Amino acid sequence: MAATLTQERFTGPEWLFERKYDGIRLLAFKDDSKVRLLSRNRLPQDAPALAGAIASLPVRDAILDGEMTWDRSGAYHVFDVLWLDGRNVTALPLHERRALLDALPFPAPMERVTALDDAEPWDRACREGWEGVIAKRRDSIYEHRRSRQWLEMKCETKTPLIVGGFTDPQGSRVGLGALFVGHYHEDELVFAGKVGTGFDIALLRALRARLDSLEIPTS
Repeated sequence: MAATLTQERFTGPEWLFERKYDGIRLLAFKDDSKVRLLSRNRLPQDAPALAGAIASLPVRDAILDGEMTWDRSGAYHVFDVLWLDGRNVTALPLHERRALLDALPFPAPMERVTALDDAEPWDRACREGWEGVIAKRRDSIYEHRRSRQWLEMKCETKTPLIVGGFTDPQGSRVGLGALFVGHYHEDELVFAGKVGTGFDIALLRALRARLDSLEIPTS
């Protein structure tokens, strides 16, 4: 199940919030002592310590969903369960699936993703340098697709940029190709990159007319 990105910020009793970890999404399949670890794209992942921890869980079989981070701990942050002891639990509401997870002992490097109790959890995420938070409806079932029952609130940094130049359009494009942008570091203008998307035809033409009127032969 994948979250949908949102710019909205809200809370409510029907929602719970979790930290969004910056790692690799990982599904863990346990069948007795056998364990398979697959990325979201179904690519096998090699993590012997994690596989051993999952194999030791006191259940016959299970499918877990979580995020594996690449810090020193190599932790697997488990936030959902799809299958447990011969039972498909995806149709259960989220709060019941979380209760099933709470009953399982998680040996290292497995870690339980807990719900945040902050009044504005997205503010905490940005203060502490997290990637963001995920808002989840407490009654949401587990869907094998992107869903608005889970919403991702990302931390975004904003930096004012200065347009220092542009490229000519290529092919059928009109107006300009891309803008060269930068920012000041102390007294020096530092190149930050190129911006060439997000413009419609009218804006491309308007920008080119404006930039032509400001263009100087040397910097």
